[in-house]
Amino acid sequence: MTAITGMDLTGFTEREAGVWTDERGLVLSVHFFDLVPDLPAPLDRPELLRHALARSVAAAGAGLIEAACGEVGSLPAVRQLVKVRRPDGHGQVFIGSWTVPRAVCSAVVKVQAGEGPMTGLREALVLDQVGPERYFTPHPYGPDITGGLPHHVADAEEWDARFPDHPLTHVRTTLARIAPTVVLHDGFTSLPPFAPDTAPDSAPGTAPDASAPAGPPARRRWFRRGRSD
Repeated sequence: MTAITGMDLTGFTEREAGVWTDERGLVLSVHFFDLVPDLPAPLDRPELLRHALARSVAAAGAGLIEAACGEVGSLPAVRQLVKVRRPDGHGQVFIGSWTVPRAVCSAVVKVQAGEGPMTGLREALVLDQVGPERYFTPHPYGPDITGGLPHHVADAEEWDARFPDHPLTHVRTTLARIAPTVVLHDGFTSLPPFAPDTAPDSAPGTAPDASAPAGPPARRRWFRRGRSD
């Protein structure tokens, strides 16, 4: 099934089926997964869902910057913004996504971009302004969330206007622009909804990995690997 049939692709050029790039280095991709969504909690329990997502992402060595429940194409969906280390260890890749789960499948819109040769400027300037005692904070989704990439205030949306050319800013603003324009296939929207009793009993979760292609995979785990070029 082609779950996503349309969206605003202004500024993007198609590179392969389901994958587009723009001149800023953003990679936009769409995915369909024909398996029961492996979300760790139902969308009608957002606090539990955010906590479980943050723990699983941290356990995989990455960091969940933010997550929120909302709608895409009039269907319930969950948005995630994640940071991962580049495979070569130099800098980070930022990955934003909307996942639209149904009872036995899901659709995902993903936007990602990596840091260039100069890394850490946003973090350094924010640290200098707020001071080290206010820079690193406990994860907002639970004090027990440890490991992975640390949570800090420089990733907050309030700093995007000061750093308009940062990849995190590009990912966050582009995902916000595109999500309201997504058109879903009628066959997908008519499927039974993702319900609490279809959620897995555990939350293994896997964080994005920036070392592999961003194109639509055959299975649901799009977030295992991502492309940073």
